[in-house]
Amino acid sequence: MAVPKRKTSPSRAGKRRSHIKNLAKNIIEDKKSGEYRLSHHLDLKTGFYKGRQVLDPKE
Repeated sequence: MAVPKRKTSPSRAGKRRSHIKNLAKNIIEDKKSGEYRLSHHLDLKTGFYKGRQVLDPKE
């Protein structure tokens, strides 16, 4: 079984984990309704996506 010869330093471990991070959500304000939503997602209140009616809105 392979065993490391030396302890991994915190900076070296941090370099290895550099791509593991929390990314901010891409939240935008809808132009028509003024509601906040994720970009590239349809607005569930109005049912619009990219200026077209895609879904009947829930009431």
